[in-house]
Order: sequence, then structure tokens, then C-alpha cells
Amino acid sequence: MFTIPGPGKYVREVALVNEIGAYIRGFGNSALMIGGKTALSVVESTIAASLEKEGINHLGFVWYGGECSWSKVEELLAIVQEKKPEVLVAVGGGKAIDTVKAVAFAANLPLLAVPTIAATCAPATPIAIMYDDEGTFIEISHRSKAPNVVLVDTKVISAAPYRFLAAGIGDTLAKWFESSVSVQKSQPTALNQSAVRLAEGLYQLLLEKGPSAIETIKHGKVDQSVNDVIDSIILISGSVSGYGGDDCRTAAAHAIYSGLTIFPEVHDTYHGEIVAFGILSQLVLEGKSEETIRELISYYQKVELPYTLADMAITELSQEDWDRLGVVTVGIEDMDNMPFAVTPDMVVKAIQGADQIGRKVNQQ
Repeated sequence: MFTIPGPGKYVREVALVNEIGAYIRGFGNSALMIGGKTALSVVESTIAASLEKEGINHLGFVWYGGECSWSKVEELLAIVQEKKPEVLVAVGGGKAIDTVKAVAFAANLPLLAVPTIAATCAPATPIAIMYDDEGTFIEISHRSKAPNVVLVDTKVISAAPYRFLAAGIGDTLAKWFESSVSVQKSQPTALNQSAVRLAEGLYQLLLEKGPSAIETIKHGKVDQSVNDVIDSIILISGSVSGYGGDDCRTAAAHAIYSGLTIFPEVHDTYHGEIVAFGILSQLVLEGKSEETIRELISYYQKVELPYTLADMAITELSQEDWDRLGVVTVGIEDMDNMPFAVTPDMVVKAIQGADQIGRKVNQQ
């Protein structure tokens, strides 16, 4: 048996980035920071000051390239090989952090993750979600390093647009809906059964605290509901993936997310937002009642998650588009985790059904 449940250490504090140099020192004396442009601009001066204070050799801030793709990983690996840092620091959202996780794996270097938003569990998982250079999903890669330390600065996260936290809620909700069906194909074990129970607990916590956390963070504030939701999105959600592994990671909701990324208009919608709509589609695929789906949509309205295709800027699809979407989606490995065979036509009907229910809710 082999499992990597998550990062070596997870720390969440206000103004934590001010102390990053001390954490880096535990792994080496030189560091290269790689991340998103906006994310780096937010923390660059603070990190630089902390490195200087601790006497860490500062090797610069590098943009990750804008997409978590293998070509970007190769470009960054060349920079790493040139600069020869002893430690890598990933800064930003899920794609930026996943990219650096892949670089750290290839370079065999210690990695610290500094999420500047709480939108996915990427900072706390050993996998990387890979795309092509245009943003279309390719694969879930295990050529990725779980961070040695995750440093969550709630001051930084609370200053980001609240939509990121809402997206994180959407992505985390999927842990329960997907793991509860994907585990049906696996032999019960202590790990996967514990993962499913953890996912259910996450679901209940987000139902209870999600709306309050969104309202609080809209005002740039942090309270216990915000802390709990951040921990749920990043650490606990990542732990579900870590403990459950492939038995409990993804199913139709993420497959539908990946399928929808073939449409360029959806690329301005965040990962967790698309996954949230994927959950509704998965429920239709499973034959759940309209009442059940409407109840979830009611919650989506409270935390501002999309529940129609139009909410994701998809306003018109040709029959050719629908056919392509169905074929691509069933070809995504996540869909193999459903406990029954899924055809392209079933996917199309599920997405159309979810969209129809959402539009009916808007008309009332």
C-alpha cells in the first residue's frame, strides 16, 4: 500500500507571508518564486523582505506562463536548471501551483505553496491537472510533488475577489457527490471509506458555513466561518483525494467540467464554478429528482455559483457542438469512475437537463 495524503505541513495565519523566509530556511538557503502575475504582485515585496531578513538568497519571481501545460513546465524547468535554487515557492491559484508542483517533481526540489486564493485543493494534493496551451484539459498527472509546506495567509486570501472562495466551495462540494459514487466501484478499505465520510462532513460544513463565509469575505473580513471554509477547500478537501486516491477523487462532475473546457467562452469561468454546474449535471445523470437538484440550486444562489450554461457564457451550441461535447466528456478518465457505463448521449441529456432546471428556477 502506498498513499500520499497531502502536504508535509499546513499553516494558516493572518499575515503569514511575512514569515515565509523562516519556513524556506528549513529546506535551503536559496529560493525561486514562481506564480501568477497578479498573485506575485500582491506578495512580492513582502516575500522579498522576509527573505532578506532571514538571509535567504533571492533568485527572483517568475511568471508560471498562464496555463498548466507541459510546455510551460519544460520552460520553467529550464529556468530552474539555470538558476539552481535549493527551494521552489509556488504562489497563486490552482493552475499556477499545479504547474510548479510538476516542476518541483521534475527537478526533485523542496516546494512551499503560497495560495493567494482559496479556490481549489491544489496546494494540498500530490497531483497536477494538466491542460494544453489553450486551456483544454489533457490529463490528471501524478508527475507532481505534494508541497512540503502550505502557507495560507488569510489576510491575502480575504483581499481577493470573493468569487474565488465561491468557486472553491463549488469544487469542494464535488468531493461528496463524486466520491460517494466513485467508491462504489472499489473494494471497501479503511482509506476510501474514511475519505467518503470526510467528504460528507465537508458537504455538511459548507452547507452550514458557506453563505456566511461569502458574506464576510465580501467585506474583506475574516471570521471563523471563513477560516473553516478556507481549511475545507484547501486542506480537508485535499485530504479526501489523498486518503481516497483514485477511488474517491473525481467522477462525472469533473468529467463534465473538462468537457466544457473545449468551448473558449467558458475559459473566463473558474474551475470550481464549472465543476458546480457539473455536479448538477451528474445528479441528472444519476436520475436524481428535480426537487433534489432545485435544493442544491437554492444553495448555489446563496453562494453565487452558476447553475445554467448561460451563467458560464455558453448561450448557443450547435448539434455538432453537442455531439463533440458528449464524445469528449465520456473520454475523460474521471467519467470511468461512475458506477455505470455513460454514453455521449447520456452526457448531453444530463447537461441539457441540468440547464433546463436552472432556467426554470430563473423563470419563477
